[in-house]
Amino acid sequence: MSAPVYLDHNATTPVDERVLAAMLPFFSARCGNPSSRHEHGRVALAALETARQQVAAAVGAHPTEILFVSSGSEANNLFLKGAAAAYAAYGHPPGTLATSAVEHPCVRNAARQLARQGWRHLELPVDAAGRVTAAGIAAAIREAPALWSVMRANNETGVLQDVAGIARQVREALPEASFHSDAVQAFGKIPLDFRALCAAGVQALTLSAHKIYGPKGAAALVVDKRLELAPLIAGGGQERGLRSGTENVAAIVGFGLAAELAASRLANLARHLEVLRARLEAGLLAQGAMLFGGEAPRLPNTTAFAFAGIEGETLITKLDQAGFAVASGAACSSASPEVSPGLTAMGIPAALARGAVRVSLGADNTRQQIDDFLLALQETRARLRNLAPHATENATNGA
Repeated sequence: MSAPVYLDHNATTPVDERVLAAMLPFFSARCGNPSSRHEHGRVALAALETARQQVAAAVGAHPTEILFVSSGSEANNLFLKGAAAAYAAYGHPPGTLATSAVEHPCVRNAARQLARQGWRHLELPVDAAGRVTAAGIAAAIREAPALWSVMRANNETGVLQDVAGIARQVREALPEASFHSDAVQAFGKIPLDFRALCAAGVQALTLSAHKIYGPKGAAALVVDKRLELAPLIAGGGQERGLRSGTENVAAIVGFGLAAELAASRLANLARHLEVLRARLEAGLLAQGAMLFGGEAPRLPNTTAFAFAGIEGETLITKLDQAGFAVASGAACSSASPEVSPGLTAMGIPAALARGAVRVSLGADNTRQQIDDFLLALQETRARLRNLAPHATENATNGA
């Protein structure tokens, strides 16, 4: 049996061997706490600051704008809850916050938590391709939200939002509003320039290491210094007092190198992924698949699709047995049986949305693997069709 083929890179990526090698000394010989004053601590602190410079350079930010945290979910929560707390500190009552209807669960659920504290949560509607609508933005602006969060790239469909354009509209109408973008899926796949985004009105950006061939357990909130946040975690004052706790030095070192490597290969990787995705989608359409978000600009590596009458979880399980790892959507919410809120917001019928499958390609995937996947998919669908009449007959007989 051939080795399993991994097609779930939006969930996580394998750690690059060079990244792992850079991390290993910080588990043993270079074990110092960056807050310690002795040589071991100074070595750890220097490594931490090198990583900060590497991450900053990868997204056009200044190193002082990089706050290291544990995950993209923590970074998103730090913006929403930290900005809300800072807003309250000025004596304001809970205000209004706006997010797109296709945000990651960590944004959607954090917004719901704030709603239970008195905040009003507006969801910006999207069109059939998954793009935030101009009418929705205009309507939201009339409600004057103090906080905004619109993702750069969707984790399920790969659809890109015009974050700079939306932020520019918000800043012109509401200059006191705070605007954030979850760029976890975009990082390493399309160019990100925080300086340009900041000029447009984006004041905070979320990044994560494990989506760019770095380790789990390291992420960053890129923050314009003019944005006021209250910390979620109190303690020793690490990360400018906004994220206390001893830093995960090994993971952050890995994050820094992964960011540097991601920036260096960005253009070549995008071309490689686009070729593979075009091959994949041509084969899917030939088999009668429905593509989600196919009319919109998307990440070069992401395809979401469904076949009428086939449950996504069933298809994913069968493909896994055939040696292909794909997903049904956000890995962080895979335990939830509900239909994807993002696909629902796009107007996709529940029956079709339940069939959603996501393929997210990576640097090591090949054309042969795409061809093998399409063949396995065709054979799996044929077997499922053959089983369907028997299932109907058993149901009729009360089996």
